[in-house]
Amino acid sequence: MKILLNLVTFFLLLNGFATAQTLIRNSCKKAAATSPKFKYNLCVTSLETNPQAKTAKDLAGLVMASTKNAVTKATSLKGTVDKILKGKNFNKMSEMPLRDCLQLYTDAIDSLNEASAGVKSRNYPTVKTVLSAAMDAPSTCETGFKERKAPSPVTKENDNLYQMILIPLAFTNMLK
Repeated sequence: MKILLNLVTFFLLLNGFATAQTLIRNSCKKAAATSPKFKYNLCVTSLETNPQAKTAKDLAGLVMASTKNAVTKATSLKGTVDKILKGKNFNKMSEMPLRDCLQLYTDAIDSLNEASAGVKSRNYPTVKTVLSAAMDAPSTCETGFKERKAPSPVTKENDNLYQMILIPLAFTNMLK
């Protein structure tokens, strides 16, 4: 009897993961259809490796999981820039834009955390607003380098952060 109960539990868990995988792929596909900038493969990969997303039951659950992914990415990028500045091995023309980027990432992290709180309270207009604000950080960071005619050591990472924030924003736009 215990073996049968374990098998039933296993199949229920397996079915839950398959349902979450379908939710992830369908949601990413629908979001990709609404924006040419949206990267379907990044969306699927980032969510299928996220334990919270694997157990999501609805789109709001995916917004929470993808927002946490974006917080993780922004925090990591902030650490990268901080390390660059502490290492002193960078183009001196890049110092001011790097310092600006640190502040931009801090603000983005605050906005992303506010978005998570908004999802919990189902305040989707606020979620959209703060996600949009967070999305400005990577492009504003890159603009700082361009204005000073300095090379950006974080262009690729900023592009990735932009995508990671675009995911929960696209999902939030799909919520009713």
